[in-house]
Amino acid sequence: MLVEEGNVEVDVPSEATDGKEDGVFYNPEMELNRDVTIATLRAYRDGDHGPADSYLDATAASGVRGVRAAADGWDVTTCDIDPDAVALAEENFARNDLAGDVRHQDANVRMHQQRYDVVDVDPFGTPVPFVEAASRGTRGLLCVTATDTAPLCGAHFMSGVRKYGAVPRNTEYHAEMGLRVLLSSLVRTAGRFDVAARPVLSHVTDHYARTYLSVSEGAKAANDLFDELGYVDHCQHCLFRRADRGLIADPMDECPHCGHHLQTAGPLWLGPAHDAAFVDAVREHVTEEMGTADRARDLLATISDELHRPMHYDQHRLYKRWNESAIGMDEFLERLRDAGFEASRTHYGGTTFKTTADVAEIADAVRE
Repeated sequence: MLVEEGNVEVDVPSEATDGKEDGVFYNPEMELNRDVTIATLRAYRDGDHGPADSYLDATAASGVRGVRAAADGWDVTTCDIDPDAVALAEENFARNDLAGDVRHQDANVRMHQQRYDVVDVDPFGTPVPFVEAASRGTRGLLCVTATDTAPLCGAHFMSGVRKYGAVPRNTEYHAEMGLRVLLSSLVRTAGRFDVAARPVLSHVTDHYARTYLSVSEGAKAANDLFDELGYVDHCQHCLFRRADRGLIADPMDECPHCGHHLQTAGPLWLGPAHDAAFVDAVREHVTEEMGTADRARDLLATISDELHRPMHYDQHRLYKRWNESAIGMDEFLERLRDAGFEASRTHYGGTTFKTTADVAEIADAVRE
C-alpha cells in the first residue's frame, strides 16, 4: 500500500507491522521517530561543526527513513540484507524521483568500508550488533534506536546484563533506566576506539528509546565522557535514590531514610542526555508537512527544559507511598521551587519530574 510521510510517498507492505513478523516491515507508530530524525538532520546540517551531507540508513527495511532524508537534500546510502527490502527501497527512491545508493549488504561491512557524516541505526530489537562498526563509521552524528525496552529497563534482567554490560533495575523510572543503560553502552563501546560519543538529544517514546550522539575522535575526549558513568542506589520502599559517579560501584549499606535494602544499577550514563540549545534548534526545524509536528514540538520543548539530573520521580508513586491524594503538578512543582529547589517536568510521563531535592526534602516541601 502507498503511504505519505513528510513530503514523500512510499510503498510499504500491505499490512503495517512492528517488525516482529518475517519480511520487510513498516511501523506507522514510528512516524514521530522519523519526523524528529528529519528535524535533527536539519539542525545538525545547519550547525557550526562544518559541512555535512552523507547519511547512512544502516537498517533500511522499506527505505522510508532514507527516502525522507534524500528528499531533504542528503546524499543517502541504505543497507539491508533482505533482497525484498532492497528492491522495495529502490522502488521508493525511484517513485519519488530521488537518488539513493541502495545496497544489498551487511551494514557492519559497509560501515567498516566507508565513513559517513551521519549514521542511523534503527533495527528491530537491540542495536548492539551494529554499535562497534557504527562508532568507527560515523564522522559526526550517530543516531540509535533500541526497541528491546524490557532488557534495557531490567524487566528481562539477564538479557539486559548480557547485551549492554550493565546491571539494570526495574524501578518506577524504568524508561529512564533503559535510556541510561543504552547511553552507557554506546559511550563505552565508542570509547574502545578512542571515539567520544556525547548525547545531544534523547527520548523514550512508546516502545523504544532513541538517542543522537555527537561523535568526535580522540582518547582524551573519550576519557572525559567516562567521567559521566556511574551507579545509582535505589530504595524500592521509600523511593530514595542516589547517583554516584565512578567506574567502581560503592553501594550504600542501607537506605539512609528508611533503613531498607538498596538495589544498585550500573554502570549508567549519569551525564546530560541532551544539549538544550541543540534540542531547541531541532524544534525550530519541525515543519508542518510532518504528520506528528505538534507532538514533536511538545516532546522537544519538554526535553529542552528537563533538568540534567539522573533518574526522575513519579509524583503519583510518591503520594501512593505517603497514602495521600496528589495535588496538581503545577502546584507541586511550584512548592518545590518555593522551597529553594530546582524542578522540571520530564517527557517520560505526565506526572514525572526531576528536582535537586532528595525524597525526604520533596516530602517536606510539598506535603501540608
